[in-house]
Amino acid sequence: MSYIRSAAFADTGYVVLDSYDQSKDPAEWLDLEYVDWKSSGDTRFAPLASAFGELECNGFWNHTPPRTDKDGVWVQANVEKAPILKARAEVPGTNIGRCRVIELQPNDYVNAIYNLHQDDNNRLNPDGTGWIVRGFFNLSDDPDSFLILREDRFDPATEVRIPLPAGTQVIVDTQRFWHAVWQVGPSPRYCLITSWTSGPELDAYITKYHGAPQTTQPALDPQVVEDAQNEVKRRLAERAATLAAQGKRASGKAFVEEDDFDD
Repeated sequence: MSYIRSAAFADTGYVVLDSYDQSKDPAEWLDLEYVDWKSSGDTRFAPLASAFGELECNGFWNHTPPRTDKDGVWVQANVEKAPILKARAEVPGTNIGRCRVIELQPNDYVNAIYNLHQDDNNRLNPDGTGWIVRGFFNLSDDPDSFLILREDRFDPATEVRIPLPAGTQVIVDTQRFWHAVWQVGPSPRYCLITSWTSGPELDAYITKYHGAPQTTQPALDPQVVEDAQNEVKRRLAERAATLAAQGKRASGKAFVEEDDFDD
């Protein structure tokens, strides 16, 4: 199928924008209403835009009528508490689908790698329209934590680790990348996640804020990486055996909800 895609993602599939001065804003995310929703780790979500403006996190294709992740409706109870976050999601001027704040509890590298997943942003997206990508605005200050991206889930050589101090702004083709966050903690991570439609508006936004791939890769002990890979393979084999004993088959994705792969 042929979609409108941003040239900025052609080579690397992601861009890091200029850092935002998060210290000037109030911590609106602490006042939001969250709902339990399983993603990559121990998570909750505070929806700002959903399929019909309800306080829920389901994929738009799971509603009636089913549709792709576009034309989200603002959840009034939450956007009234977070006008700045809503405004930040609207800055690119492109179509918004799901928009929410994620709360992720601390984890470790092994669990982050185990929970690597790809999003399903473009399910039902009509041919010839804009490809949907995800914006990640880190709200809490997590300088020792990383957004982990891999083009090949099982190949550490494809891994990109993006540090997450407050104000980090990243846009990712999360249907291309396996991704998860290694949240070192000790506190939860909060991040604004928005589904944006590719097109000239998003291109202009990326250009304005100097979107580009990360220039350096934070170091990580190769032995830590190898041990994590071995542990993940062990867990996946164990899970596959358990499912086989139940007459089921592993899907190939990490153990997260089938209809919502968010962060």
